[in-house]
Amino acid sequence: MSGTTSAATGSRYGIERVCAAWEYPRSTYYAQAARQAEATARAPGKRGPKPEIDDATLLEKIRADLANSPFTGEGHRKVHARLRYVQGLRVGRTRVRRLMREHRLLSPHRGQPGPAKAHDGRITTDAPNVRWATDGAKIWTLEDGWVWAFTTVEHWNGECLGHHATQIGNRFAAYEPVAQAVARVFGSTHQAAARGVELRHDHGSQYLTDYFQQQAKFHGFTPSFAFVGEPETNGVVERFTRTFKEQIIHGRTYRNVAALQAALATFVATYNQHWRLEKLGFKTPLEARQTFQQSQPHAA
Repeated sequence: MSGTTSAATGSRYGIERVCAAWEYPRSTYYAQAARQAEATARAPGKRGPKPEIDDATLLEKIRADLANSPFTGEGHRKVHARLRYVQGLRVGRTRVRRLMREHRLLSPHRGQPGPAKAHDGRITTDAPNVRWATDGAKIWTLEDGWVWAFTTVEHWNGECLGHHATQIGNRFAAYEPVAQAVARVFGSTHQAAARGVELRHDHGSQYLTDYFQQQAKFHGFTPSFAFVGEPETNGVVERFTRTFKEQIIHGRTYRNVAALQAALATFVATYNQHWRLEKLGFKTPLEARQTFQQSQPHAA
C-alpha cells in the first residue's frame, strides 16, 4: 500500500496518507503486515522427525547404486530395494522416486500404463515347478542376419532355466531351452522327468508342431497355451524377454549368433543372481530358490 510513488516528488506516499485516502484503518494494515512477516519467517519444512540422511547424501547413494549395478535402465523400485535390503538404509520408496525423477535418473524404458486388459487372473505360482514358460525372439546380427533366442523361465521366481541362440528357429531349437531346464532342475531328461509341470507357450508355429508337443509329453509336461489375443497370460517369459532386450540388445549390434549366445549366457547368469523382483520381496531368483529350499522339511 505504501509502495506507491508520487509523480510530482518522486517519493513514496506515507502509510498514514494512503490509509486516509482509502479510508482504511492503519491498525488493520499493521496487523496484516505483522501476520505476513510471521508467515515469511516460518520456514516451510517436512513435518515429523528428520530423516537419517539428507537428500544430497541420499542422491549420492542412489547414483552410486546405479553406477555399481550390472544392469541399466532400472526403475526406482530396484534402487530402493537394494538400498534397503542390501545396504540396510531405511528410506521411503517415494522419496527415492522423487529424487530420481528430479535428477532424471528414472528408467527411460518405462511408459505410461495402458488400459486394463481383459485377463486379470494371476499367472505366477506359490511354489517352483508348477508352471514354466517358453518363448523366442528374433535378433539381428551382422554376419548371420536374423537369428533366434529361445528361453525358458520359471513362473514362480522369474528364473531363467534355459536359453539357446540359433540361426534356424525351428521346432528343435525351440525345445532346446526346455530340455536344458529339465536337466538343470530335475537332473535328468528321462521320460516323465518333469511330470506335473505346466509348460506355457503361445501359438507360434514351432510350439504347435508334433515334435515339440511329443517331446513335452515325453518329459511329462502338461500343455498350457497362452490365451489367444491376451499375451499377458504368457507375461512371465515375455517380461524376461523385454528385460534382456533392454539390457543387452537395444543399442548394441552382435557380429554373429556365437557372440549373441555368449552375451545371453552372461546375462542369464547375472540376472538369476542379481536381478531383484518385487514379487519375491526384492530377492533375486536364486535367493528365492535358496530360501524356499531351506524352508522345506527335508532341509532341516
